[in-house]
Amino acid sequence: MKSLKVDVSAYNSVRYQTDSKPTLTYWEDTLKPGIKAIAISHDLLDSGLTHGTEVEIEGLKGTYIVRDLMDDRWKTKIDIYMGKNIDSALTWDTKELTIKWEEKK
Repeated sequence: MKSLKVDVSAYNSVRYQTDSKPTLTYWEDTLKPGIKAIAISHDLLDSGLTHGTEVEIEGLKGTYIVRDLMDDRWKTKIDIYMGKNIDSALTWDTKELTIKWEEKK
């Protein structure tokens, strides 16, 4: 397993946080409230994180799947998808946590 300390924020599928198609990801997955999805910063692609990778996030239960790619201005960062619950995303804020994943061969 690989591990890395990253900044972890949260996002929602609403236009003002994304674009005109807030439920459609970079890789054309459709986001739906309740799924455990994350977006990653571009630089994490070089760390072996790719579309569909299962990721464990320190302090959270279960695994999250890489489904989206963040704007390239972000570095060493992931966003947890929180559906349309804007209050939960704002309450989450940003935390520095360790993520773990198995690198695809």
